[in-house]
Amino acid sequence: MITGLYETHIGVRDLEAAMRFYEEVVGLQLGAIDETRRIAFYFIGGWNNAMLGLWEKPEEQIQTQHYAFEVALADLDGAIAELKKQGVPTHNFFGECTEVPTVFGWMPAVSIYFKDSDGHELEYLAKLDGDPQPERGVVPWTEWNA
Repeated sequence: MITGLYETHIGVRDLEAAMRFYEEVVGLQLGAIDETRRIAFYFIGGWNNAMLGLWEKPEEQIQTQHYAFEVALADLDGAIAELKKQGVPTHNFFGECTEVPTVFGWMPAVSIYFKDSDGHELEYLAKLDGDPQPERGVVPWTEWNA
């Protein structure tokens, strides 16, 4: 019955700062702003495909979240380079500061992590072709390709 996840929402301290991050760094498309409720809605993957809502809240009400944006494998290196260009540090699954993505053999998928302006844990994740290889565990992309 369920065919996907359409929308999710996160709390942010400063709506305008969060909007700049999600537009300029992540590259999401603004769908609508509700100034009265201090909410901005962003489309992921094109208009009306999936949505992220940013809700301005007092700092004590913000609970940091984790979510992953799916990217094409061919775009992952460029996404990492863009984060670096924007001054956004990246890290692997183990929290080590690096630009080398992590592979999850059980999926299989490769990803890199970074944080937004409110400390939410974001991830760019690319699905890999082929069968899952859970016996390989969670390893650096360089090791997976060796």
